Amino acid sequence: MAIINVYLNFSGQCEKAFNFYKTVFGGEFIYLGRYKDMPVQEGMSAITKEMENNIMHIALPINKEIILMGCDIDKKRSNNYIIGNNISLFISTDSKEEADSLFIALSEDGQVVMPQVMTFWGEYFGKLNDKFGINWMISYNPQ
Repeated sequence: MAIINVYLNFSGQCEKAFNFYKTVFGGEFIYLGRYKDMPVQEGMSAITKEMENNIMHIALPINKEIILMGCDIDKKRSNNYIIGNNISLFISTDSKEEADSLFIALSEDGQVVMPQVMTFWGEYFGKLNDKFGINWMISYNPQ
């Protein structure tokens, strides 16, 4: 069964926001990665100096089922960042087949932002905007 979590995008304030959320909800980050730690990927432009220390991905468990996740968006790479469209629904699936099925269904008449691929962090992952303008991230972790 798929689990849906909230994914928040920020423009340079992700770490500050998540440190605040940590004081509200408690707990510890289960992941905190910065852009400078990301390996160079084919077809992607280099990370700018101003983005190096920004958050590439962060995850804070709220309870056993819910994880609040987020990142900083590089405005040069994503010029459509607007407060209000900076939230995505993140689906964690139990299988690659379930991830594919949900991705295909949700992307019908929508826009694929990143096709599903195996990522450097070890997950099968893709992003899309559905036909209603909702942002989705779909992931399967084979481990």
